[in-house]
Amino acid sequence: MSFTPLQAPRVNPAELGKVAVLFGGTSAERDVSLMSGSGVLAALQAEGVNAIAFDPAERPLEDLIKEGVDRCFIALHGRGGEDGSLQGALELLKIPYTGSGVMASSIAMDKIMTKRIWRFEGLPTPDWRLVASAEDCEHALTALGAPMIVKPAREGSSIGLTKVTDPSQCAAAYAAAAQHDPEVLCEQFIDGEETTCPVLTVEGEAQSLPVIRIKAPGGNYDYQNKYFSDDVKYLCPSLLDADEEAEIQRLVLRAFKTLGCRGWARADVMIRATDRQPFLLEINTSPGMTSHSLVPMSAKVAGLAYGQLCVHLLASASLDAAIR
Repeated sequence: MSFTPLQAPRVNPAELGKVAVLFGGTSAERDVSLMSGSGVLAALQAEGVNAIAFDPAERPLEDLIKEGVDRCFIALHGRGGEDGSLQGALELLKIPYTGSGVMASSIAMDKIMTKRIWRFEGLPTPDWRLVASAEDCEHALTALGAPMIVKPAREGSSIGLTKVTDPSQCAAAYAAAAQHDPEVLCEQFIDGEETTCPVLTVEGEAQSLPVIRIKAPGGNYDYQNKYFSDDVKYLCPSLLDADEEAEIQRLVLRAFKTLGCRGWARADVMIRATDRQPFLLEINTSPGMTSHSLVPMSAKVAGLAYGQLCVHLLASASLDAAIR
């Protein structure tokens, strides 16, 4: 499938002012954030941007004012970074930032709220149950069928996620998820192909980037395989049927707009093997930017190199018009 090449942003680095790349933080995804932020920082500096490192776990956000920071690139993942709380703090400090605003960030971080909105809007997402105990988990398995995915409602990077095939696994699966979040999500497992599709705002208009098809060993795209393994195969271009790829892109764009996202995001989509029906799993409003990350991979196929992507995102940094 062919794609319309993205144009590299024509941005004078000096016009971006002093930039803080926010990474690290205190969430369970701190290690991934450190990798993402280090890559972004090096890329921005190579592009001539006056960029500094800033770890909110080590310094108060008020120091951004003392440092004379003009805008922030958010490379934080998980709670405290992409759940709306940081975005709200930056709004109060009146420092523009990359990515979605307060409300969209908060909703997208919560998989249950995201699924409720998508379902209300008629977007396909696997059936689910919110559970509060191992016993509830067993009831969910009866209702949803096996296999079933059990995961924290507000975590990413497959942290605390378990694939359950038997009621005897429910207690351990619930405990693994509950240690990261009191809200635990049981989700219908979609057997088929795993894909992901980024969205990037270009000249004020959100557009889907090329779809990536993911082939993990044994179909296990877990934390280790996502960030530290070279055994996962990523197909981009996806080699899907052109109409099928276009449908996924349309679906992801609708999912992005429905939640009120801005700037960029990446949505994960499963294609059911039996009928090729796509299902939205979740959307990430502060996607990874590591060497294994998928947004840079897709953007490269669309004609935008890593450094150009970082500058483009930074140039789009803004405050939330709904709050102002």
